[in-house]
Amino acid sequence: MFNVNSGLVKLWFGAVMTGTYKYSDVPNLSNLREQVKVKVEEMGYDTENENAA
Repeated sequence: MFNVNSGLVKLWFGAVMTGTYKYSDVPNLSNLREQVKVKVEEMGYDTENENAA
């Protein structure tokens, strides 16, 4: 349903990358979370260890 160019994916990508939200806050809606993961991991964001200090 969603792809990396979808508006909602871009919105959540921006929110995660600016620190407004964490990747784990992205809703599990259709394939939204998976598409956001693709984009944030391209930028070096570690979705598996986002809470590690």
